[in-house]
Amino acid sequence: MGKYRTKGSIALIITGSVLILVLAGLYLGRNGILCRTADKRILYAEQKYGLSICYEDLRMKGLNEIELKNLSIVPRNRDTLLTLHTLNMHLNFWKLIRGKIEVRNVTVDQLKASFIKADSMANYDFLFLKRKRETSSGQVQTDYAHRINRILNLFYGFLPENGTLCQIDITERKDRNFVNIHIPKLTVRQNHFRSDIEVHEDSTTQYWTTCGKVNRSSHTLKAELYAQQNNKIILPYLKRRFDADIRLDTLTYSLTKSEKNGGQVQLTGQAAVSGLEVYHKALSPETVNLDRGQVSYRILVGKESAELDSTTVIRFNQMQFHPYLKAEKKKQQWHFTAAVDKPWFPADQLFGSLPKGLFSNLEGIKTSGELAYHFFLDANFALLDSLKLESELKERNFCIVNYGVTDLGKMSEEFIYTAYENGQPVRTFPIGPSWEHFTPLDSISPLLQMSVMQSEDGAFYFHRGFLPEAMREALIQDLKVKRFARGGSTITMQLVKNVFLNRNKNIARKLEEALIVWLIETERLTSKERMYEVYLNIVEWGPLVYGVQEAATYYFKKRPSQLTAEESIFLASIIPKPKHFRNSFNNDMQLKESLEGYYRLITERLVKKGIISEVAADSIRPEINVTGEAKKDLQRDSIQ
Repeated sequence: MGKYRTKGSIALIITGSVLILVLAGLYLGRNGILCRTADKRILYAEQKYGLSICYEDLRMKGLNEIELKNLSIVPRNRDTLLTLHTLNMHLNFWKLIRGKIEVRNVTVDQLKASFIKADSMANYDFLFLKRKRETSSGQVQTDYAHRINRILNLFYGFLPENGTLCQIDITERKDRNFVNIHIPKLTVRQNHFRSDIEVHEDSTTQYWTTCGKVNRSSHTLKAELYAQQNNKIILPYLKRRFDADIRLDTLTYSLTKSEKNGGQVQLTGQAAVSGLEVYHKALSPETVNLDRGQVSYRILVGKESAELDSTTVIRFNQMQFHPYLKAEKKKQQWHFTAAVDKPWFPADQLFGSLPKGLFSNLEGIKTSGELAYHFFLDANFALLDSLKLESELKERNFCIVNYGVTDLGKMSEEFIYTAYENGQPVRTFPIGPSWEHFTPLDSISPLLQMSVMQSEDGAFYFHRGFLPEAMREALIQDLKVKRFARGGSTITMQLVKNVFLNRNKNIARKLEEALIVWLIETERLTSKERMYEVYLNIVEWGPLVYGVQEAATYYFKKRPSQLTAEESIFLASIIPKPKHFRNSFNNDMQLKESLEGYYRLITERLVKKGIISEVAADSIRPEINVTGEAKKDLQRDSIQ
């Protein structure tokens, strides 16, 4: 028995001795292992991305401290991308031996990153090389949850519990313009960080402060950014790159990551901004102001999807609502679902919360009563024709107490109208009896009235300003061609656009247009008959030809009451592009055969409405005799 114990003891001693020797060898050779590993990774990066990566010294101190000196990264034939004087990291030893990196303490001195573009060459082009992972079937493999989880794990792993980062410079330079973000000293103490930031852009300088907390164990980040001396933060680069100006007082943000069943990653947190000012011509011609805005979000990221949960709350000024959004990619096709349901709430809560500058005609409006809103969108890009779109704003005891800066009921009486071209006013005239070219509705040929209506908005007298199906079809067409190719505007929407709004095509105008249309139709601020009368008297029918009387004279030397069916259908056909009316004619000043289908369609609708008989319809052809001033313009074009 003692013999076996002796042999066991000897084996244990030998094993222990070998282990000690191995550990001693690893300890003594740790710098060689570190350098060989680093050099292997550097060689891979140099060959793949065309870089030159050099360092003066890389070593381990003790078991868990890494020191790096004088690192430089230079893309071939480009300007230097990054330089680093000194980096010292203390790692979590027990996680390190398991192959994971967790930084306990870090010291960085003189880190400079320069993103430089001259002409068409940039020293950061390699960062945007497309990298795809393919399955055995050749399809691109996606796993958004895995990607997000990996990125955030690296992010939290490299955030130190304690540290000091000194003289950090990040510069973006294009030709003679530049933006430089300089951090003199960022300190991290027990997961709390703070730093002053200097932002230099061309000839201006800003001074910001950021502070916050990182909790690595709970994967939580909280941060705040504000300008010093009660100034506003002006976001750099945007003005030069996008002609946009964004300013704000404070910005706060929080993020917590957690892993859920089924491989999903959950992201929760808040983002809040105060004193926000935004200008971009695509948004609004005026600066948009938002006093307070906040998003409390919950996002679920799956293998092929990302979902903004309906527990998310968006608040701006007095309003708050719960949006839902899901984006899912299957077989390389996206499927989007979005919904908002806002139950009954005080109407003035909405109109009192509209950001200043975004809805200029609604500023100062006062309302009473209640509103409720429902929105639903389901767009499967593999089956676009099945797209579903629902949008409804309901009212209960709603009333406009005060119009504010704009009289939304002005169309009910004579008012002054200004026509614009390319954003510039070209003509101003009253819409009423005092204008010599004004034509009352009952003095306009029923043939023209119905031809225009059937062409532009056949259900005008029956809807409340919107045609959901037309809007759905327009959205389907826009998504198919990937541009704004078709509009779903009703006559009311066209009127509001021309009478109340500027001609700038931007997001704000469409939103303001929808709200004004809803107010006019819901409150019956102007009768349908008067709206149609105004429409026919302001619509453009040719170069500087406005209203039905000028159109009848310009083309046919007639009064609006004398127009024939053929002439009426022609006038209806050119409303979408009145300045291009010449495109409807051949060189012999006869209408093109391509209009036959349009004439047949409108004629059939005139028969259904009882405006003409079937016998009369059989004789209608795209044949007109232009006798007015338009004839001279057509003759001049045919000579040229």
